Amino acid sequence: MSLQQELKTILGASGWIEGADAASWQRDWLDRYGEAPLGVARPASTAEVADVVRACHAAGVPVVVQGGNTGLCGGAVLGRAGGVILSLSRMATISQPDVASASVEVEAGAVLATLHDALDGSGMMFPMHLGAEGSAQIGGLIGTNAGGSHAFRYGMMADLVLGLEVVLPDGTIWSGLRAVQKDNAGYQLRRLFVGSEGTLGIVTRAVLKLFPAPRQRATAFLALPDEAAAVRFGTRLQAEAGEFLTGLEFFPELGLELALKHVHGLAYPLETRGGCYLLVEVASGSDKVPLDDILGAVLEWGMAEGLVLDGALAASEAQRAAFWRLREEQPEGQRLEGAQLKHDIAVPPGRIAEFVDRAGALCRALVPDVRINPFGHLADGNIHYNLTPPEGMADFAGQDRELALRLARLATEMGGSFAAEHGLGRAKITLADALRPAAERRLMRAVKAALDPEGTMNPGAVIGN
Repeated sequence: MSLQQELKTILGASGWIEGADAASWQRDWLDRYGEAPLGVARPASTAEVADVVRACHAAGVPVVVQGGNTGLCGGAVLGRAGGVILSLSRMATISQPDVASASVEVEAGAVLATLHDALDGSGMMFPMHLGAEGSAQIGGLIGTNAGGSHAFRYGMMADLVLGLEVVLPDGTIWSGLRAVQKDNAGYQLRRLFVGSEGTLGIVTRAVLKLFPAPRQRATAFLALPDEAAAVRFGTRLQAEAGEFLTGLEFFPELGLELALKHVHGLAYPLETRGGCYLLVEVASGSDKVPLDDILGAVLEWGMAEGLVLDGALAASEAQRAAFWRLREEQPEGQRLEGAQLKHDIAVPPGRIAEFVDRAGALCRALVPDVRINPFGHLADGNIHYNLTPPEGMADFAGQDRELALRLARLATEMGGSFAAEHGLGRAKITLADALRPAAERRLMRAVKAALDPEGTMNPGAVIGN
């Protein structure tokens, strides 16, 4: 019996897709990576995942797990033809939240936005938010250790996972679905799989940490002169608002212009324009916390110091949503402008303005008049440093790789990272090999060899071939 026939027997007609019907799973979101699969396996249970992995392992056929396929580094598609893509979209069950324990168990194929909806009315929330939440799946978010706009307050995915169920490369099922924060019985295996991008095993279920849903929010949209002013204002705001600060997002004038130009339904809410913009949000699970007073006092200080040129407080949920759209549509506005280069950088938050200045000079030295849109998460230092060609040019004059290398090297020299929240996938392996210590890369290869000695789990991703 061929492997295809065996997998069809395991999964049934609706669980195995091959030929032209498998094409929609083949390429990554940016259409840069992906080779033709032998087929797409769509298991409906952990047992079926284990059976598929066991069969592929015996046949020596690679398996690449794919969630919502919203990743930006090519880690959820095949690096060479002939492997099996394993989609978890049929495994999307969300259990009733355990409010007393502040946790919920979900299958890996559950979509993030669906989880948010499922928690409505429970008094609890899952705090991760990102632009692709309407299609990103929990398993993919775990595999890439996703961050998002609230990571500085609640942590990245590794901080939000209490327990995991994982199918290992030989088909063994490891169940670590423990709904406790404190579990020091040896190595922290759950953290080993978070961020591994399906190279060590396939996450099938998770116990996630929940938080009380906010009962009140205060949201402001601010115009500032530049990133240096934003850093100084953000530092004061964090000191004053403390644990109530849940959003601190920044973007430049170029990003605003492109979003307003290309994305329907956006409107600029202020009279004055700035060089940099901040979206600020404070929230509390108690209606007794004076959020308006806290935020208002820092705004008054910012205006007196010349840091805030103009600002508006959201007077309704609709206005709050409109403010957030100006930030969330940054990638879409730039995409609709044409060609772009996307870089996922992190530096110590206090050095954001320095990085923006130094990186700008670096990029313009290679491509004069290149248009730069650095936006992202001010409080954790994560900058989505995206480039658009100069006006009248269709590309970056062949400097794409050199731009990426120099930006990555600068972030590394400044004590940061060239892979802040998108992972390595296939796109950043060369950068990791060049810029991370040799001992670090050896350790990663040793872990891979120990857990996946046959190299059948997502070969070519994270550590290369």
